[in-house]
Amino acid sequence: MTPEAWSNKDERQYQHVKKSEKARGRSTDRAKEIAARTVNKQRRTEGRTPSSTTQGTGNPRTSLEERTKQELYNRARQLHIAGRSSMDKGELIAAIRKRG
Repeated sequence: MTPEAWSNKDERQYQHVKKSEKARGRSTDRAKEIAARTVNKQRRTEGRTPSSTTQGTGNPRTSLEERTKQELYNRARQLHIAGRSSMDKGELIAAIRKRG
């Protein structure tokens, strides 16, 4: 049931996370979802799979200038900043600082 692109290590990690989530009382389907997301995130982080647009807002300990435009856009969306889709990186930073 695991994707063919997964390595043996990925499969072991998947089984470990799934077992751990089941022990915490999660349903089988939810445990499988969490385990798959965990493995796939690890694969993206290691650069073993293409990463589509990020959903994150970047590390809060890094400056806004160090974050990607997509991370800034996601943060602006959280803050309900109007007009964010047409802003460049500098404008997003200014709007987040003004609002945040």
